[in-house]
Amino acid sequence: MAFDRHSTYLRATAATGLSVFLAAALVLPDPAVAQQAQPRVEAGHQTQHGPESVADLAEGLLDAVVNISTSQNTKSEDRAPMPQIPEGSPFQDFFDEFFKGEGGEGAGPRTVNSLGSGFVIDPTGFIVTNNHVIEGADDIEVNFANGSKLKAKLIGTDPKTDLALLKVEPASPLIAVPFGDSRRMRIGDWVMAIGNPFGLGGSVTVGIISARGRNINAGPYDNFIQTDAAINRGNSGGPLFNMQGEVIGINTAIISPSGGSIGIGFSVPTELAENVVMQLKEFGETRRGWLGVRIQPVTDDIAESLGMDKAKGALVAGVIEGGPVDNGVIKTGDVIIRFDGKDVTEMRDLPRVVAESPVGKAVDVVVIRDGKEQTVKVTLGRLEDGEKLAQAESTEPETADPNGATPTDEPKAVAVLGMSLAALDEETRKSFGIAEGVSGVVVTEVQPESAAAERRIAAGDVIVEIGQEAVATPDDVTTRIAKLRSEDRRNALMMIADKTGALRFVTLRME
Repeated sequence: MAFDRHSTYLRATAATGLSVFLAAALVLPDPAVAQQAQPRVEAGHQTQHGPESVADLAEGLLDAVVNISTSQNTKSEDRAPMPQIPEGSPFQDFFDEFFKGEGGEGAGPRTVNSLGSGFVIDPTGFIVTNNHVIEGADDIEVNFANGSKLKAKLIGTDPKTDLALLKVEPASPLIAVPFGDSRRMRIGDWVMAIGNPFGLGGSVTVGIISARGRNINAGPYDNFIQTDAAINRGNSGGPLFNMQGEVIGINTAIISPSGGSIGIGFSVPTELAENVVMQLKEFGETRRGWLGVRIQPVTDDIAESLGMDKAKGALVAGVIEGGPVDNGVIKTGDVIIRFDGKDVTEMRDLPRVVAESPVGKAVDVVVIRDGKEQTVKVTLGRLEDGEKLAQAESTEPETADPNGATPTDEPKAVAVLGMSLAALDEETRKSFGIAEGVSGVVVTEVQPESAAAERRIAAGDVIVEIGQEAVATPDDVTTRIAKLRSEDRRNALMMIADKTGALRFVTLRME
């Protein structure tokens, strides 16, 4: 299953699932509940019961929500030629109209149109929407509730959170809506969505917050609000309001087998979006904090190997050269459990809280190192600069045999935990194409169905550390394994480098 954007949707199967939904719809209500739902008769007249009307709230917000239409010119090189029909055919007019501009010689570019939603955040004409609504557009037009239209200029985009900021030039100040604090929203709170579903502008739907902190693998900072307020195609970029008329989310994605709402929609929370929008407004780009580490999840096995009482935090698998912590303040093998006063419960929490922090800010970071908690002070760099450094680091040429040679003479090997190991000397380095900066013990062979194979260790990988202690020879490996076994450890925590030097941590069962 995969999520799609722009009120694009998740294709689902299961006719059986449909039967379940139909069956559920036919279940009779509980008599007690049904009795409570009946209108009450008082003094000869009937009093209707139901949710309090949101008409006044909607009336005050509709003018701040806009419809966004875009057009994009695309090449027509791959289109099929127009079918040929006999001269004088009664269908001539039909074919000419239907295939107008679609084929034949001289057929030029065609225009693709799309629709989305947005909302005004500043009376001077700043408008927020989704990045995927305007991505690749050659022309952006904003349609207002009163029927007026204005051309929009793209100020900036952030694909990581799927947000974009537009600017129009109105003749008079626009009605704008404020951002609210999504952190204060609770599961079960009422919310209102306004947007342009299926091109039907100014549509209002109401629901509740179904869940918070949803990760739908849409980006590195997933922290979506889930709502059952109806969100459909064309709602993308529209606001999700609380009952005070504040924007607490930007509607972005839905799950649906058909493209219509089934009550599962997702919004980017303002706790993440507001800072991004303000940066786009001020700089035309994002300026996120950057720690300069590579991280991986802390599994139960890794937590046990590190002597932690439970799995939590983000395990530092590498430090980027030239980054903010390249001075040794944070080390490979540290587990970050708290950042600038915010708990890091799982790995995906860290990138988000770091990105939300200002560039150049000095923050306290709590790590677990050698089984003990330590607090270190870190001054953050800028993520956008860090991405360039990381990219340059990953594209450094490998030191390898240009002929792609494989080992001809088997090095003297030691077998342990389903792996054959050898010293990393010039011969093995050249044979396996291992970069010069990598040090440790090289894996020359992995037995199928062994613990090492399960962890995807392969020939040419290099064991750098075991139990947070460096190893340089195969004998170091066997000695460390023996010591861990003598301490009644069930798993061995290993730092593994691939041929390029990229690091990761794995745990191998020793039982």
